Amino acid sequence: MSAVTSAPADSSAFAGADAAALLSALPDPAVWVRADGHFALNTAARERLGAVDGLAQNWALLFSVAAAQELRDAVAQALRGKVSCLSVTMPGAVAPALATITPAGPGAALLHFRESHDPLEVALEIMDRMGLGMTVQGADSRILHANTLAPAILGLSPEQLTGRDSLDPRWQAIHPDGSAFPGETHPSLVALHTGQPLLDVPMGVFHPAAGEWRWLTVTAIPRRAPGMNRPQQVTTVFADVTEGHRTREDLRRSEQRFRSLVEATSQIVFSTDAQGHFDGRQPDWEAFTGQSPEEYLAGRGGEAIHPGDLIESARLWREALQSGSVYDTEHRLRRHDGVYVPMRIRAVPVLNEDGGVREWIGSYTDISAVRGAEAALRALNAELEGRVAVRTQELAEVTRFSTLLLTAAGEGVFGLDASGRITFANPAAARLLGYSVERLIGSQQHALIHHSHPDGTPYPLADCPIHQTLRDGQNRRLEHEVLWHATGHAVPVSCVVTPLFSETGAVTGAVLMVQDIAERLRSQSLLQDAIEDLERSNADLEQFAYVASHDLQEPLRTLGSYAELLSRRYGEQLDGRANQYLGFMQDAAGRMRGLIQDLLEFSRVGRAGSAPTPLALSDAVQAVAHSMGAALESGQATLEWDTPHTVLAHAPLIAPLLTNLIGNGLKFTAPGQPARVRVGSRQDGEMVYITVQDNGIGIAHEYQERVFEIFQRLHRREDYAGNGMGLAICRKIVEHHGGTLWLESTPLPDPDHGSTFHFTLPAAPDPRRQDPQQQDSQRQDPSHA
Repeated sequence: MSAVTSAPADSSAFAGADAAALLSALPDPAVWVRADGHFALNTAARERLGAVDGLAQNWALLFSVAAAQELRDAVAQALRGKVSCLSVTMPGAVAPALATITPAGPGAALLHFRESHDPLEVALEIMDRMGLGMTVQGADSRILHANTLAPAILGLSPEQLTGRDSLDPRWQAIHPDGSAFPGETHPSLVALHTGQPLLDVPMGVFHPAAGEWRWLTVTAIPRRAPGMNRPQQVTTVFADVTEGHRTREDLRRSEQRFRSLVEATSQIVFSTDAQGHFDGRQPDWEAFTGQSPEEYLAGRGGEAIHPGDLIESARLWREALQSGSVYDTEHRLRRHDGVYVPMRIRAVPVLNEDGGVREWIGSYTDISAVRGAEAALRALNAELEGRVAVRTQELAEVTRFSTLLLTAAGEGVFGLDASGRITFANPAAARLLGYSVERLIGSQQHALIHHSHPDGTPYPLADCPIHQTLRDGQNRRLEHEVLWHATGHAVPVSCVVTPLFSETGAVTGAVLMVQDIAERLRSQSLLQDAIEDLERSNADLEQFAYVASHDLQEPLRTLGSYAELLSRRYGEQLDGRANQYLGFMQDAAGRMRGLIQDLLEFSRVGRAGSAPTPLALSDAVQAVAHSMGAALESGQATLEWDTPHTVLAHAPLIAPLLTNLIGNGLKFTAPGQPARVRVGSRQDGEMVYITVQDNGIGIAHEYQERVFEIFQRLHRREDYAGNGMGLAICRKIVEHHGGTLWLESTPLPDPDHGSTFHFTLPAAPDPRRQDPQQQDSQRQDPSHA
């Protein structure tokens, strides 16, 4: 450790400065100590030394014994007005730091520690502290290093930024005029190629995270390695000047509107310097008065004012210049043809940031020409005032309505400050939890009503999602929470937590909306019980139908077998009437067997244990056409289909569905007409709509819903075979897949007779896309079927 002592420090340069502000702003560790042992640390010292202010009033405990003794001696010197520099090893450091001990006012000293850092790290840290982005790029313009603010300014993550070069096509950049900013013109690339720095280049870049254009000023400084002619690296510094750019654009548009308004309503617009002298050519003044620039720039502009108005106008102008107030008066001004025109002159000072006058902007207006405009303006102002009054009344009504709404709301509403203290509670919240509104307001929300889990175990504040919103500003919806009633029992609620922000984006509190879900939970429990009862009932009914159908088969087989034996053995001995009765018995047994088989098939629908799989409709229809080839050939019928879509279904159920619907079209044909059946499909969202259209006899409107009921027939068996179960099975298959089945039909004798069955099935997640030219949409003849 070495020490250097110098003469007393001259602190006059910092006279009047706030010591606390200076101490806090230092980026290096600094300790302020008093002769009585009290001390204070700046932010950097707290982070570096891991200590707090006033540690037992002995600042020397922050350092090693050897370093503390040297520092005590230097502090004693500083209290006598001398500055000392020491080489001190900070706790936990390897390299020594330079310590400077200076007087800091009567009875106080300041210890400043400067640790050595990597120059690049220092530069990056300085850029962060200055609010600037900084990158270091290699000879190929790829980004090698970036400070913390660079990704945030560019709207990228550090991983997305590192390794990018200036020619990366993902950059989106524009010039201030909106034209494209090609990568080869990027300041970093130009600096690498030319070896010359580029300063304050304006550039607009698209900020992916914010989804908007941001404006930057970019400075690129090339760095050459010793002995190298071409730069090997370039340091690029950029600042986000979006707000300034927007402000300038707003000012420019405002100035344009102002000048357009002035030029549209005035005859003369002029400007002067801060002393009131014309500060350049005044085209409007020249055009109106006929004076040359040499005349009015030489101070003879007043010659154009009427002599009777000149003295008073000049006095008012001097007063305005001295006070910096608006100059507003009337006088007569000589036109270029020698005629004096009554004018109103108004000049407004334009101020610097320090409040001083920078220039004056003024205008002359022909009073006679603006009388009508003034009257219209007064009328407009009156109308605007009326509108403002109406709007004010509307806002008052909205405020009153909002208050009434919160008061009358059935849900509980709480307002929380940033610490979680309740600042507002509506009557519903008080009723829900059994507290008065006055008791709730001012209380810590978590400690009062959210302190425990449903089982009564403590609920740590750190785990509370409501307080997490106060920390991170995220919206949260809590479906199942409990708040605690004043009587001590838990109240099940659902909550929505919405953060509140200040203008700077800091979280200032939150709004907590709670809803009592006790009744909903009871309803859900009852509903679940009802569902379970219904499922058991359905299972029992299915089992009953299945067992009953099987049990019915045995007496039917016995009845049929003995009827057949009677017919074979005694048929020749019986008369015609007896043989007819035997035939009736055999037909009845066959019909009963068919009904039982249909009933079994109906009961099996919906009991498929496997999951649905993608099924190409065209394959399913083609399989049905193949199985019905004989019917197509015998009746000279035609079957067409245009079904390029894929559905998510149980293939064993789709086959009987299509078979029944297509078979109906082939069975119920109009007399003398060959059957024509067409199957089509289209997709709409997550469902596929399928139609089966025929030219058959049709169904009257009053029977179009009845045909879907079991055992319902509209025709005699002698005319059309069947048991009346086919469409009931079809509807159950479709509804099992989550779809619907309905019918549109026109009966004979209408010339447009026929039926169209519509049904929907869920589309497969990845439906097969078939080339339209390869779709099998052509009419299929019997040989193809």
